Amino acid sequence: MGTEKYQTIVVDPIKHKVLDILYSRKSTCLVEYFKSLDKSKRMNVKYFSCDMNKTFIDMAKTYFPNAKIVIDRYHFIRQVYWALENVRKNVQKNMSKTLRRYYKRSRHIITTRESILSEENNGALRLMLEYSEDLRKAHFIKELFIKLLDEKSYSKQRVLLHEWLLEVESSSIKEFNATITAFRNNYKYILNSLKYRHISNGPTEGFNNKIKVLKRISYGVRNFKYFRNRILMATA
Repeated sequence: MGTEKYQTIVVDPIKHKVLDILYSRKSTCLVEYFKSLDKSKRMNVKYFSCDMNKTFIDMAKTYFPNAKIVIDRYHFIRQVYWALENVRKNVQKNMSKTLRRYYKRSRHIITTRESILSEENNGALRLMLEYSEDLRKAHFIKELFIKLLDEKSYSKQRVLLHEWLLEVESSSIKEFNATITAFRNNYKYILNSLKYRHISNGPTEGFNNKIKVLKRISYGVRNFKYFRNRILMATA
């Protein structure tokens, strides 16, 4: 499941097919829709992929009790990069104007995985990290997280995720507080994402982009029923 502005998109993550478009993301709309589905079919749903929206997760528990709830990788991975970027932005506040511009312009050097940086950019990275201990820690945390994602064995990933969270918590970097909360609150569902790698909200994000294009070329749409039908035809 995913959202585009005010609508909710229901997608089959395996067949990469839009199943329906709901007029709202509010719980009342979701309850109305899910209750209308055949109960026996709901009981047979194996996976429920969504972002970290608590409403979606609660709906999955209520109406698809036998499904494995899988947090889409993009949504928990970006939590780590948001925290890293916030560390960089806060470090920049104490820099000269010239250095602030350089760090902003060169932020990709910090966010890119170290193993694929050129020799020149690797040298630049070392210099940039020298400026702040928090930035060095944040970058180290990001690199540990990448190693976790690259690991092929799920059993090892489970151990690495546990160790990684302890590392983040012990770093005492305030910019990672929201990340820690998000991971702790959704720990089981993030583990499911690592275990069931074939389940992803990637197709949903692709359909989101198609819907945005449809809105743009239509110069906005007032009639939801018409727009829903057009989306279903365009994504068939």
